[in-house]
Amino acid sequence: MLIPSIDLLGGRIVQLVQGEKLKLAFDDFEPWIERFTKYPLVQLIDLDAAMRQGDNRALIRTFTSRLPCQVGGGLRTPEDGQALLDAGAKRVIYGSSLFNEKGVDKTFAASLKQTLGEDALVFSVDTRAGRVATKGWKDSVDLTPEEAITWLEDFCGAFLYTHVDTEGTMQGFPLDVAAVLRSTTARQLICAGGIREQSEIDALDAMGVDAVAGMAVYTGAITA
Repeated sequence: MLIPSIDLLGGRIVQLVQGEKLKLAFDDFEPWIERFTKYPLVQLIDLDAAMRQGDNRALIRTFTSRLPCQVGGGLRTPEDGQALLDAGAKRVIYGSSLFNEKGVDKTFAASLKQTLGEDALVFSVDTRAGRVATKGWKDSVDLTPEEAITWLEDFCGAFLYTHVDTEGTMQGFPLDVAAVLRSTTARQLICAGGIREQSEIDALDAMGVDAVAGMAVYTGAITA
């Protein structure tokens, strides 16, 4: 399954390369909302909140009121997730707040499951150079994605894995990484980072992995 991505930064839909360099920006949301209505799920990320430089919460309901969205970006408490669910999100994505200097914060993960329910939770495990990346991909934790997923398996309904090294580059997603991660978890697995063509989405689908694509959708490389 293809899950199109909407990244919000400064009140615009954007596409960044490796989370840093601005490549594309759109002020007109309507064409994308109309196009994405055919998808069973859309990913909505508040990059300002993820980078701890404000948020786009006022805009989020614009999308959640019309599209089935899983929403993330800077969620730090169970109340943050509940607020997004109340605003119409189907699921919420937690990432950096799941990790601390010791590794995985299982106590926090358990509190999220108890408060929100595992079906409402997507846990984001993003990696740069093979280690879990946090705080807008600026910091890292000494964990592999396989280790992080194993520790978090019991607390969520799905995992989102972003391969930061190829994110936004359209250089292709490493399918071997997806195969390893698929063997690590029985949960829904969603992969992102560098997807450039439909054949990759088909290959991931054959593994039982869903795909998030942004740059390839917005540039027209993927038209499905």
